[in-house]
Amino acid sequence: MLEFKFDTQLLLAGEQLSEDEIFDYITATFEGDSLLAVGDESLIKIHFHTNRPWEILAYCASLGEIFDIVVENMERQAAGLPG
Repeated sequence: MLEFKFDTQLLLAGEQLSEDEIFDYITATFEGDSLLAVGDESLIKIHFHTNRPWEILAYCASLGEIFDIVVENMERQAAGLPG
């Protein structure tokens, strides 16, 4: 059993985005691991393993437009089921 079972990925489009500030906020605020926040001031890719993907989606949506959203259940994938 995984500690954090949802692989959450999205693209965040906005203005004056800071990958460092987003990374630091997610790390300090949400439970999870394997965080990546990479991009530039107008587009950032987020990747995070968590049990509450909706919290990450809500946070990122508060910063700009979110799209290309993928939330996969890694426990199901490990069992050979669709994620």
